[in-house]
This record gives sequence, C-alpha cells and structure tokens, in this order.
Amino acid sequence: MVYRLAADALVLLHLGFILFVLLGGLLVLKWHWLAWLHLPAAAWGAAVELFHLYCPLTPWENALRRAAGEQGYDGGFIEHYLIPLIYPSGLTPQMQLWLGGVVLLVNGLVYGTLLLRRINPR
Repeated sequence: MVYRLAADALVLLHLGFILFVLLGGLLVLKWHWLAWLHLPAAAWGAAVELFHLYCPLTPWENALRRAAGEQGYDGGFIEHYLIPLIYPSGLTPQMQLWLGGVVLLVNGLVYGTLLLRRINPR
C-alpha cells in the first residue's frame, strides 16, 4: 500500500513538474525570483522532448509500482498518462519535437516580456 501511494504521489509530482515547465514562466511574471527554479526546469523539459531523453521519474515510478505488486509500464510519463488524453495515437518523434518547441515558444514569450519590461520600465 505504501509503495502504491508513493508511486501515485510521484505521478502527481511529475505532472506538477510538467505544468511548471509549461506554465511556470507565467508565475515568473509575478515572482521574478522563481526564474532561478523555472529556467533550469524549462531547459530540462525542452531537452527531454527535443533530444528524446528518458526522464528519471518514470523508472522510479515503475519500480515503486512493481514493489507494490503492480505492473509498471513502457515508455515515459507523457506517453502513458498525457498523450492518451490529448492524442488518440501514440507519441511520435515529430510530436515530441513539437512539444519541445511549445515549451521553448511559451517560455521564450514570457521571458522576452520580462526582458522588455526590464529594458523599458513604466
């Protein structure tokens, strides 16, 4: 039971991290100090998608699920939990490039806005 709860908590942490990667820049607009946390997180998130890296949280979750007597899963967190909700077919390398590009675009816009505000304060 403890291992299953830990695996479920790790899924929530993983989802929270992904949301922070995608939308954390919006928090940085209000709390500038968060950039110190968000920029490395966004860089990691983009790198995972663009270079098809394997997130270390996925094998950790699978190990916890196996310890709980459950079966783990193949692929990554996004393929297992999010892609079935968003796309009816599996994640392709091209989709991963698009996801990485979205991370870069959204965060580029946010940090560009911050830079412009710093250059031209009101």
